[in-house]
Amino acid sequence: MIGVFDSGLGGLSVLAEIRRASPSADLLYVADRKRAPYGTRSLEEVRDFSLEITDWLLDHGAGTVVVACNTASAAALDDMRETHPDVPIVGMEPAVKPAAERTGTGVIAVFATAATFQGRLFDTTVHRWAEDKQVITRACPRWVELVESGVFEGPQAEAVVGPAISEAIDAGADTLVLGCTHFSFLAPTIARLAGDGVDVIDPAPAVARQTARVSRDGAGEGRVTLAASGDLDEFAGLVTRMGPWTNADIVPYP
Repeated sequence: MIGVFDSGLGGLSVLAEIRRASPSADLLYVADRKRAPYGTRSLEEVRDFSLEITDWLLDHGAGTVVVACNTASAAALDDMRETHPDVPIVGMEPAVKPAAERTGTGVIAVFATAATFQGRLFDTTVHRWAEDKQVITRACPRWVELVESGVFEGPQAEAVVGPAISEAIDAGADTLVLGCTHFSFLAPTIARLAGDGVDVIDPAPAVARQTARVSRDGAGEGRVTLAASGDLDEFAGLVTRMGPWTNADIVPYP
């Protein structure tokens, strides 16, 4: 079984890609909505939450863990791997490397949460792959709120997303990096507002491929279980709009 977790609904974008890459794997997903958003919390809090959820996933049969949350990856990935050295653990890394390879203007915009930018992982990634590029960073907490409310397109989404996109384009960015798994659900709106000639990079497919490479849990029956803290009825109503989850079992976390 592959265990996946996020602060809320955003990680379902990664879960959908894992399902495509590993269709027979059994999947167990945790949305920690009661304590969301992670992006406005301290890295120490998010690390503690992440270690707790990882233990729960392993106790419920997961053999591989995917941190489908950029903030949790920034806060806890090293500690998770140190605590569970025998468990394959896959995290989210801002897609700065492919952005640096694709940009023509030399200007990259990364949209994420404030906590993601505070983590060592982001600074290390930029230093390694994009030291000779201009990297614009924008914390976008309202984008997370949109997705958690089930709003992905339309006037409300455009009004919230539009200003940051326009600012990045005006600064010369021709490559936009989605540094939060929630933002995958806004990708069509982002691409439309950015216009032709602007590359929008979503790391979710690459994370799914890496999961398939390292996981020992690809052979299963294709069962999907979605667990959530907080209002379970609200969660159930939203997830059916966010992927092929109509036949998933929905259970409380913890």
